Amino acid sequence: MITRAHLSRRGFGKLAMGGIAAATAIGVPSILRAQTAITFAVPNPSALTWLPYWVAVGEGYFEEEGLTPRLEAIDGSSAVLQAMAAGQAQIGAPGPGPTLGARARGVDVKFLYNLYPKSVFGLLVKADSAYQTPADLKGTVVGVGTADGAEVSFTNSIMSDLGMKAGTDFTYLPVGDGGTAAVAFLRNEVNSYAGAVSDAAILAARGLELREITPEQYLGFFGNGIAMLESQMAATPDLAPKFGRALVRGMRFASDPANKEVSLKHCATGNPQEGEQDYAASLFDGVVGRMTPTDAYMDEGYGYQPPEHWQAIHDSAVASGALSEPLADLSSVYSNEFVAGWNA
Repeated sequence: MITRAHLSRRGFGKLAMGGIAAATAIGVPSILRAQTAITFAVPNPSALTWLPYWVAVGEGYFEEEGLTPRLEAIDGSSAVLQAMAAGQAQIGAPGPGPTLGARARGVDVKFLYNLYPKSVFGLLVKADSAYQTPADLKGTVVGVGTADGAEVSFTNSIMSDLGMKAGTDFTYLPVGDGGTAAVAFLRNEVNSYAGAVSDAAILAARGLELREITPEQYLGFFGNGIAMLESQMAATPDLAPKFGRALVRGMRFASDPANKEVSLKHCATGNPQEGEQDYAASLFDGVVGRMTPTDAYMDEGYGYQPPEHWQAIHDSAVASGALSEPLADLSSVYSNEFVAGWNA
């Protein structure tokens, strides 16, 4: 059986331990137990956000690979990377921005699977708002889920290209995700929100009519993906091939419209509360769309990471100051070595 954790985004303390403890364990992989039980750390508890994982669980694909995964939802990409570095998760799902930052600090993390080849994030404003472009947000408050989440890196890239910096030209306010973000909008505590596809669906279900003002060129900035420490990969060389193979099978199953209801049931097992919500079906469609590669890269298969997209994200991180200097070897941050095998 698969062991599941139904924890809130902010309630999982044992993995989100202090950075000092995590830093001392950088590069030290955790050892897989004999039954190949593994921990998969993700930055939010939405089961639909991690759709192919829960479908692969429900359809028995992980079991067929000899894996018994346990998903743990913690608070943002930085906490995911800390959990991996501390040896408390063998696999994680951070965003590319935080991954670049961790690599620059010496963490041997490597991005292996592009889960969201189309941007999972967007800049949202009320439909009747006067804000038409990100430039209009100068002097305003931008709501984000967490202070160090991947949505912050995404927004920084947009704003830096406009010559604007957080704390000087605009302000970030962590307001959580979904329902709590809706409250912040209703109370006019934020003027916009940098959120994921799941947040947008929940906000719409709360009666908020929203409009996206994300510049088109940034919709190609991919979102969270599957990452491992290189030291973990060396210690368990069969884990990445097995995990990714199960994910691709889950994605293919979920992408078939005939399997939508079954896939929704699998996700409801992962997060029963979400499964009861009226936004679940529309969120499912949005997630499948963003997880499907564009026509230009569909032939490469699920999980493929275009080098030019990594370069664009890296360059934006440098321009925004998220990276103090360019990485000496950007190719060390990611690898497509498993993609062909996953998609075979």
